[in-house]
Amino acid sequence: MDQKPILQVRGISKTFYGVTVLNDIDLDVFPGEIHAICGENGAGKTTLMNILTGSFPPDSGDIYFNGKKVVFNSPKDAQQIGISIVHQEISLFSHLTVAENIYAGRMPLRHGDLIDKNELNKKAKEVIKELKTNIEPDEIVGDLSISQQQMVEIAKAISSNCKLLILDEPTSALTEAETETLFNILEILKQNGMAILYISHRMSEIFKICQRVTVLRDGEHVWTKTISDITIDEVVSSMVGRKLDNIYPEKGRKSDNVKLEVKGLTRKGVYSDVTFKLYEGEILGIFGLMGAGRTEVARGICGIDHVDHGEVYLNGEKISINNIQNTIKRGLVYVTEDRKNEGLFLEMSVAENIIAGNLQQVSKRGFIKENLVTLISEKFRRNMNIKCKNIEQNVITLSGGNQQKVLLSKWLALGPKVIILDEPTRGIDVGAKHEIHEILRDLANQGIGIIVISSELPEILGISDRILVMYQGKIVGELTDNEANEEIVMQYATGTKKDKRYLKTLM
Repeated sequence: MDQKPILQVRGISKTFYGVTVLNDIDLDVFPGEIHAICGENGAGKTTLMNILTGSFPPDSGDIYFNGKKVVFNSPKDAQQIGISIVHQEISLFSHLTVAENIYAGRMPLRHGDLIDKNELNKKAKEVIKELKTNIEPDEIVGDLSISQQQMVEIAKAISSNCKLLILDEPTSALTEAETETLFNILEILKQNGMAILYISHRMSEIFKICQRVTVLRDGEHVWTKTISDITIDEVVSSMVGRKLDNIYPEKGRKSDNVKLEVKGLTRKGVYSDVTFKLYEGEILGIFGLMGAGRTEVARGICGIDHVDHGEVYLNGEKISINNIQNTIKRGLVYVTEDRKNEGLFLEMSVAENIIAGNLQQVSKRGFIKENLVTLISEKFRRNMNIKCKNIEQNVITLSGGNQQKVLLSKWLALGPKVIILDEPTRGIDVGAKHEIHEILRDLANQGIGIIVISSELPEILGISDRILVMYQGKIVGELTDNEANEEIVMQYATGTKKDKRYLKTLM
């Protein structure tokens, strides 16, 4: 590039408790470019971003911004010179307005100490307009959708004279349409000269919007290359340090044995007449855009949420729904998409999480037998390849992929017959995704029924033997592995195509 970089990182290193997490990192970022940072969890991406935004200092190395050496003592220092970050986790005040969130800590005042609401809303409206969204400044953030809250996070970031915007997994909670809207906004920001660091595990996004890619592995800088000079396979193999010959495992073979049958499942105003079968040996994928009802159906099947009417059969026997304890006891379990808030006890150990679902299994006369806890937990640690120091390590300290393995182990410890997994690889790196996919295929081959709900269309196509597509609370399409491709799945998901087998349910 002819122009000078806005950000130059030279020889940055960082060590925590004797472990080197960044070693001699160099990086250049130019104005008007979207620059991807790729790497597995633990590669050093988060640590580097925390250093660039002033959350903690490097042990050695220098940072130059606009040609001048800078030292950050706090995130405020980084923000004042024009570096802002939007974290993967939403960090807004849900009880405050959009405008109050955008200008939190720096609201315009009048008469010395009174907030000037008119000026506040005016300034916020200008920022919101730049993002081409119809959110109003006086709306309460808690009333907004996740995607709208994401837009508020970006508005907050760019409102402070931002020159370098860092985005960490920005599309993890967005629909396809919302993702396109975000990409359009990023293109506008790029054209206006803003530099953007884009952290994502979604290769298709990176190759669609980014100009250059930097790969980190084990705290080391592997390479930086132009998008036009590389392939997705090159990026993935560089991230994991090995070649993943088959990103997705081989497809399975279903038998005639029906593991799970759902008939006419209905919850008024949410979904209606949902009917399908899951066969032994297959992975059944369920796809739909946000609001299609995928998660709601799964929670209804498993007795988590109320169902108005419908029937569920497990191995040919009707089971009573609307009672989660009963469905779990019968062998039907749901692995939540929100592992941090609904799935795991983050401040507890790996062992405690694995046995949390069935304390009776490790108890005698009301007392927990530690030898049984250790036996079961060590078994799953080995079988699931959970990377931890030991089973006493707190789950909060593990990477996203290893947390997901612990969550899956918790439910597998119950010996389920059918597992419904909601977004099983959200927020985890390519290598961990590959492991999770292999685990799910092995479970299906062992005879456990597997249903996967995912917003990532490549994942649904790659792992599923058969795909059900939902639209507005109904199943509108069913596709075998041979029939499915991105175009036809999206036609069903957007309501532009209907499967004749489901016409009766759509009337």
